[in-house]
Amino acid sequence: MAPTPLGTSLSSEKTLVLPHFTAEDAFDIGILIQDRLREVTETAAVINITLANNHQLLFHATSRPGTVPENDNWVARKRNFVLRFGMSTWAGHHLFEMGNEDLFKAQFQLGETAGDYAIHGGGFPVCVKGVEGPIAAIVVSGLAQQEDHQVIVESLQVFLSKLS
Repeated sequence: MAPTPLGTSLSSEKTLVLPHFTAEDAFDIGILIQDRLREVTETAAVINITLANNHQLLFHATSRPGTVPENDNWVARKRNFVLRFGMSTWAGHHLFEMGNEDLFKAQFQLGETAGDYAIHGGGFPVCVKGVEGPIAAIVVSGLAQQEDHQVIVESLQVFLSKLS
């Protein structure tokens, strides 16, 4: 999977807007991501889809055996970024000089809470037409960050094409 430049990433976020989002949609998207991960890599990854309102978990699975507890720490940090800033973690990575965490921490005066956020690809906002801001976050953790991001984008494209 090729890395996605910032302009393409931000464009994807604007075009990958869903007409609706239900628990069933979350399950279908999660399975699409799991299937795609199994197609493209032998590496294990965690897939997590959580609502924005109260972090209600809609989908959580692994692509294969072999994930570790640290993957769930990355899931939480990526999800926190998506829900606070309303953009993908891959876009955040590019906006802050390719992951300059010191710049990110300083700009938002995060202090000791900086570790609650990750500006590494793999977190993506779920946006619904007519609703302002993300209503959920999709997170993948386990591959290289650009691959974590890309598998989400590809799976959302497939999901939307099936709705047409």
